[in-house]
Amino acid sequence: MTTPATSRRLTRNERLDRLPFTKKHGRMLFGSGVGWALDAMDVGLISFVMAALAVHWDLDTTTLGFIGSIGFVGMAIGATFGGLLADKIGRRQVFAVTLLIYGIATGASSLATGVGMLIVLRFIVGLGLGAELPVASTLISEFAPKRIRGRVVVWLEAFWAVGWIAAACIGTFVIPLSENGWRWGFAIGLVPAAYAIVIRFGLPESVRFLESKGRLDEAEHIVRDFENSAGIAHPTPGPETQALEVVPARSRKTDARTSDGDAPGIWSKGLRRRTSGLWIIWFCINLSYYGAFIWIPSLLVAQGFDLVKSFTFTLIITLAQLPGYAVSAWLIEAWGRRATLATFMVGSAGSAVFFGLATTEPMIITAGCMLSFFNLGAWGALYAIGPELYPTDIRGTGTGAAAGFGRIASIISPFIVPLVIVSGGPVMVFAIFGVAFLIAACAVFLLPELKGASLQQ
Repeated sequence: MTTPATSRRLTRNERLDRLPFTKKHGRMLFGSGVGWALDAMDVGLISFVMAALAVHWDLDTTTLGFIGSIGFVGMAIGATFGGLLADKIGRRQVFAVTLLIYGIATGASSLATGVGMLIVLRFIVGLGLGAELPVASTLISEFAPKRIRGRVVVWLEAFWAVGWIAAACIGTFVIPLSENGWRWGFAIGLVPAAYAIVIRFGLPESVRFLESKGRLDEAEHIVRDFENSAGIAHPTPGPETQALEVVPARSRKTDARTSDGDAPGIWSKGLRRRTSGLWIIWFCINLSYYGAFIWIPSLLVAQGFDLVKSFTFTLIITLAQLPGYAVSAWLIEAWGRRATLATFMVGSAGSAVFFGLATTEPMIITAGCMLSFFNLGAWGALYAIGPELYPTDIRGTGTGAAAGFGRIASIISPFIVPLVIVSGGPVMVFAIFGVAFLIAACAVFLLPELKGASLQQ
C-alpha cells in the first residue's frame, strides 16, 4: 500500500505542523520548562539576597546595584553568543551546557566570602542564564504544531512563574532564618547542574537545525517518533518519497530570503523592520521588569517592612504571574500576537503607575499583583513572537541578539532605581517604567502578525 501523493509531498516540518499536541510534545515542554523554571529561580533569588545582604553586610545601594546588574552583563553576552552557537552546533547542546555553567556558578555563590567574589560568580551565572532562555524558546517553537505554537511557547514561559514562586518561597522561608540563609538559597541552585544531564540525553534536536546541516536521517527519525506518538502514519519509503524527503525544507524560498535563496542577516532589508521592533520591545520590557522586580523586596524593606513581611508580600505578588500567563496563552491564539502583546504592555504601564502611587498594604499588594499579571503575560507573548520572525539559519541568532540587546536595559535598571528614588521617590521610578511599557506597546506594531503561519525555513 502506498502513501498518497499529497502526503509524500509534505516536508518534515509540515509533517510536524500537522500533528496534534502529543505526550511527546508534553515531555519536551516539561523538560525544557523545568530548566526555564530553574533559571527563573536563580534570577528571583538575587532580589531576596540583595535585601538580606543590605541588612547583614550593611551594603549601600550602589554596591547592591552592582550585585543586581552584573548578572545581566553576563546575560547580555550569553544571549548574543548563545544564539549564534545554537545556529552552529544545535539547540539542545547549547541548552545543556548553559544549564551546567549557571548551575555550578550559582552553587559556588553560596561560598562567596565577599562582595568581589560574589560579583564574579554572578557574572558567570549570567553567561549561562542569558544563553539558555532564547535557545529554549527557539527549540520549542520549532517542534510545536503551528496552530498552537504561540500558546505552547507561552506555556513554556509560564514555567518562569513557577521558578520565581520557588525563589519567593526560598526568600520567605529560608533566607530570613539566619545570617547565612542566603547561602542556603544559592546552594539550591546546584540542582540545574544535575538536570543538565537530563536535558542533554532526554530532548530531541531541532529538525530544522538538523536539515540545515544535512543530517537528514536524524531529522527523519525524530519526525517519525513524533508521528508514531500521535498515531499518524508517516510516508512509505520509495523512490518518489526519497526524492522528496531528502530535500531540506529550507530550500523553499520565503519572503525573508534573498534572491539566491540564502538566509539574510537580521538587519537585511526584509527583516530590519521586525528586528528594530523586537529590539525596542526587549529593551523596554527588560528595563521595567528587572528595575521593578529586582528591587521590590528592597524597596519594601526601605519603606519600613521587615524582611519576613517584605518577602511575604513579594511571594503574594509573584503568584499573580500564573493567571497572567494563562490568559496570555489563550489570547495569543484567539486575538493574535500583536494585539495580545500590546494589550499586556498597556496593562503593565497602568499597573506600574498604580504601584508607584500605592501607600497602604492592600494597595501595594493589589498593584503588585496587577503588575505581575500584565508584565509576565507580556513576557509570554514576547517569547512566542521572537522565534517566528526569522528563518531557521538565523533564528537562534535573531532571538539571541534581541535578548542580548534587551539585557543592556537590565544592566542599567538596577542603578536607575536608587538614583531616581533620591530625586523623585517610588512614584517617579514607576512612572519611568510605565512610559517604557507604552513605548514597547507602540513598537509591537512594527512586527508582522504571524498567527497560524508556518515557521520560515
